[in-house]
Amino acid sequence: MPVLEAAGMTRRERYEQKQRLKSLLIAAASTVCVIAALVILVPMTPGWEKVQKSFFDGTVLAKTFPKLLDAFTVNVMIFAWSAPAIAILGLLIALARDAKSPALFPLRIFGAAFTDVFRGVPVILTVYLIGFGIPGLGLPRPWNSPFIWGSLALVLTYSAYVAEIFRAGIDSVHPSQRSAALSLGLSERQVMRDVILPQAVRNVVPSQMNMLIALQKDVSLLSFIGPVEIFRQAGVFKSLFANFTPYVGAAIIFLIVTIPATRYADYLMARQMRERR
Repeated sequence: MPVLEAAGMTRRERYEQKQRLKSLLIAAASTVCVIAALVILVPMTPGWEKVQKSFFDGTVLAKTFPKLLDAFTVNVMIFAWSAPAIAILGLLIALARDAKSPALFPLRIFGAAFTDVFRGVPVILTVYLIGFGIPGLGLPRPWNSPFIWGSLALVLTYSAYVAEIFRAGIDSVHPSQRSAALSLGLSERQVMRDVILPQAVRNVVPSQMNMLIALQKDVSLLSFIGPVEIFRQAGVFKSLFANFTPYVGAAIIFLIVTIPATRYADYLMARQMRERR
């Protein structure tokens, strides 16, 4: 039996506490050293003054930041209507690829072809091909809007990735649960709806959160086909002020949004790992 210490802790617990404290101190010291080195050494480089003036001009940032925030609302709107469409289409593609009936084999082929095509083509090429190609058919307004077809390009591309994540979640559910549900008289549709999907969706929430973070950033790719969102607005200000600071402002806005979301996704993943132990 371990000997109890006066504080009510065993020797093992005291040793582990000391090791955690030691690791924390080492991490803090190394972080301080790296930051101090950057703060001291970077300003000593020959071109720092030019870089500081071109990328970190406080006056330019103060003038452009409010307008960049206004432009970011366009990103948020595109994200808001694209994300639900991606989730629905991705789930449908995953279900099509998991179809068991021989009569639904064409759906499985379609699902596989869909994911192969849209995962294989870079996002920016899909945005160009759809964003310029479909309006080139001479469609009347509002059907020639770059907002519509740019959003469609994002939906198609991200649905392919989301579908594979959903399919991995479906495959992660143990086959015995499907067999047990079928033995109780449930149909294949009921098994998928009531037994498999609730567990599959829960298993892939952290991964899907990461896809949402990536989507929020890739909305800026639509700037290449017309919409004036934050990246395009930063480019306008860059030309107006002959300064790259607006791009830094846009990066700050993205970080304000994505860092909390990233930390939340990491929290969900860590909680999921603890529950599996």
